[in-house]
Amino acid sequence: MSGRTKLIVALAVLAVFAAAAVLLPIPGPADLRAWAAATGPATPLVLLVAYSLLTVAPIPRTVFNLAAGLLVGTAAGITIGLVATTIAAGLSFGLARLLGRDLVTRHLHRSAVRTVNDRLSGGGVLAIASLRLIPLVPFAPFSYLCGVSSVRLVPYLAGTLLGSVPGTVAVVVLGDALTGDTPPALLVCYGAFALAGAIGLVRVFRKRAPAAPAPAPEPAGPAG
Repeated sequence: MSGRTKLIVALAVLAVFAAAAVLLPIPGPADLRAWAAATGPATPLVLLVAYSLLTVAPIPRTVFNLAAGLLVGTAAGITIGLVATTIAAGLSFGLARLLGRDLVTRHLHRSAVRTVNDRLSGGGVLAIASLRLIPLVPFAPFSYLCGVSSVRLVPYLAGTLLGSVPGTVAVVVLGDALTGDTPPALLVCYGAFALAGAIGLVRVFRKRAPAAPAPAPEPAGPAG
């Protein structure tokens, strides 16, 4: 597939994902319970598949985490949320790398592109986990960005899983946004996660900063 064809396909995929995120309705608690009653024992599997596939598009994970807690309970909901998150992250990463990596590679000579690429690829698991902790960083677009960068798959998936644990647990356990009420405890958790992510990024940036060159030794004076 030529670079031009990949670009056209990538733009088409992004357009479909954006339309899905805008047009797909968000189900309410009654809708979810009716759906769970219709699917019966297959509910956990169907939820896992739907979560894994639909969050490849920019559809918020929060909706699925809330649904998981509501439909299958805390322990199973957390398990499904983390497994589906890792699968969706891998699919998004692979799709972006297949369609967009060549385009980014051609622009690595630009300082801004190179800086972002170096920070992500050099930061490893800590950089990915820190960014996943920050609630304002959208899940799918960040996955696409990692896919077109030089980030390796294993550290990316490990960082995604690690950074997604606190938010997933908090939403499944404390979340009640489907009823229109966001518990204050959940907002406090989001603030704590954002702070932890910011601290992790500061540590990554400090670690990556080049050390100052050591001063050259002064020449010894003549012997007295």
